[in-house]
Amino acid sequence: MKVKEIRSLLEQAAPEAYAMGWDNSGLILGRTDKEVKKILITVDVDDNTVDQALLQGADLVLSHHPLVFQAVKRITDEEFIGRRIGKLLRADVAYEAMHTNYDVCRMGALVAEKIGLKECVPLEETGEWQELPCGIGVFGILEESEELFSFGERIKEIFGLEELRCFGNSRKIRRVAVCPGSGSSVIDQAIAKGADVFLSGDVGHHTGIDAVAQGMAVLDAGHYGLEYLFMEDMKQYLQKQTGGKIEIFTMPKQLPYSVIL
Repeated sequence: MKVKEIRSLLEQAAPEAYAMGWDNSGLILGRTDKEVKKILITVDVDDNTVDQALLQGADLVLSHHPLVFQAVKRITDEEFIGRRIGKLLRADVAYEAMHTNYDVCRMGALVAEKIGLKECVPLEETGEWQELPCGIGVFGILEESEELFSFGERIKEIFGLEELRCFGNSRKIRRVAVCPGSGSSVIDQAIAKGADVFLSGDVGHHTGIDAVAQGMAVLDAGHYGLEYLFMEDMKQYLQKQTGGKIEIFTMPKQLPYSVIL
């Protein structure tokens, strides 16, 4: 299969048109007519990812976070983004990012399903996908009420988290808002919907305190803590859509930082 055919499959999973205006999703590097036999899927494109792509002989790298967010004026070996781009181009490796289009079409629903939310609606509606409202984040209801700290322990187990920060004291919760990655931009929407708890990442000190003051607890799983699901989800999707004809591998699940206990 060629890159353009893989892109067609990715469009069916999460159309590029659903990405936010500030985002840079889609094909960022490479030839659309390149033959693809191996795909590497990752959350971030760092030096290790690029090295693994070349070592494994990947023809296409698919990431969640774009390697390039804003316009690049120079591509040289004097800065790290340029070195990564140069390595991929020299090896004729195509590169695609699925960022906020994936968030809108798949990410929130995937996390909501794993934690057992029902009656789900978007936190911030941006359109319609597969005849249902879609957007950034998800609001839903647990089948039964849970103690906040017990719910937090369940979240740690489900997602294999080393740590989970909690703003607020333990109490019964049932109405849950979720925004994988960095969710501070929709925290007001979570409060407005009457969420008992907001599960997200990158929640600032004052943002967490202010949320508790308005009656909502916050669980911070870190930016990577929920978004790593992208890798296995897209691996399974592409394996099914390509009939196993393409070798697909993912980067190991690994936080971009260490937790010192």
